[in-house]
Amino acid sequence: MTYDLAIIGGGPAGYTAAELAGKNGLKTILFEKNALGGVCLNEGCIPTKTLLYSAKVYHTAKDSAKYGIACENVSCDLSKIIARKNKVVRKLVAGIKAKMVEAGVEVVQGVASQVPNGTGIQILCNEQTYNAKKLILCTGSETVVPPIPGLKDTAFWTSREALDNKEIPESLLIIGGGVIGIEFASFFNTLGTKVIVVEMMDEILGGMDKELSELLRNDLTKKGIEFHLSTKVISVNNHQVEIEKDGERQLLNTAQILLSVGRRPLIPGLKVNEFMQTDHPCVYACGDVTGFSLLAHTAVREAEVAVHHILGKNDPMSYKAIPGVVYTYPEIAGVGKTEEVLQKDGIPYAVKKLPMAYSGRFVAENEQGNGVCKVIEGKDGTILGVHILGNPASEIIVIASIAIEKGMTAEELKAMVFPHPTVGEIIKETL
Repeated sequence: MTYDLAIIGGGPAGYTAAELAGKNGLKTILFEKNALGGVCLNEGCIPTKTLLYSAKVYHTAKDSAKYGIACENVSCDLSKIIARKNKVVRKLVAGIKAKMVEAGVEVVQGVASQVPNGTGIQILCNEQTYNAKKLILCTGSETVVPPIPGLKDTAFWTSREALDNKEIPESLLIIGGGVIGIEFASFFNTLGTKVIVVEMMDEILGGMDKELSELLRNDLTKKGIEFHLSTKVISVNNHQVEIEKDGERQLLNTAQILLSVGRRPLIPGLKVNEFMQTDHPCVYACGDVTGFSLLAHTAVREAEVAVHHILGKNDPMSYKAIPGVVYTYPEIAGVGKTEEVLQKDGIPYAVKKLPMAYSGRFVAENEQGNGVCKVIEGKDGTILGVHILGNPASEIIVIASIAIEKGMTAEELKAMVFPHPTVGEIIKETL
């Protein structure tokens, strides 16, 4: 049997492509070596957000007196938080399985690999060969483990181990101040762990708006998180971490180490065009494996583009408005250009900023902080970037994403009617 489409990898890109292809009449087969949902659903996006929500509830309960609510003897049980996380994951994995059945997609569990076969596509999995007219590679990424002396002899965590740990560590040193590291820093800090973050760059959350990243770091510092910026990890020796900054070295003690320095594609060097095609016209690549965005929502859109191209639809990929979100407490989100990128590229711009407190809904629901909304406009008034610190930044950033993708000007977006009271109104108020 020859399939119209074979897909290797059942993460967001893979299962999105499979469902779309199946529903459009393509005979589709999907290979996944572990569980459907990939890293995002099983050990990434969804599990971490589930833990962070439990932490948010715990934080709110402890400070409930501010809201006129009395909660006595508030405590948390990490084993029950982990159990809830596992339940959520199982439910969503089952949902993806149901989608595959509904779309008529054949799912094969096992390690799959492409077999060189001239112009045709052959896949080898579980000692069986499958033929296909087209192939989409959605094999994802893996955790980067740098060659830090002593690290391989230390029982360190990656995000995978941190998500399954059922005991709250007394202290935690996180190597890497990117999105994953900062989210875990926020989570464990809320549960009472002494958290230290070591970051090589001069600010956390590289790629996000630097001004807002600094404001978030200051907020997290007030909550007790210790940051070491522009700092390199020299060596690790069990519960001791040697760091260096400006030529001076220091030893830090910690009960546990979490490594979070980034991820890299499982297949390095893949290049794709605007339709996600590789240099082989019958082979496409989507998601983390391209090494471009490494975000689940980007992967979903790339999968749509690839399948549409296979179906003969002209629907090129656009990276103009890919939102980035960090689900800390408070949240931070951004889309479009940052000031740092515009300055580097020599593009003139204007900035409008407003405290989130200008939104009545924000004040009513966010007793804990102020927050900022920043809108960056081009010379012609086109919205180039929007960056928000404050809850629920993850939800309202989509307003800005649509505006930037559609090339809207500030005047055009201001003319839209925003419901009142909503936190999303802060974008209109800032403009």
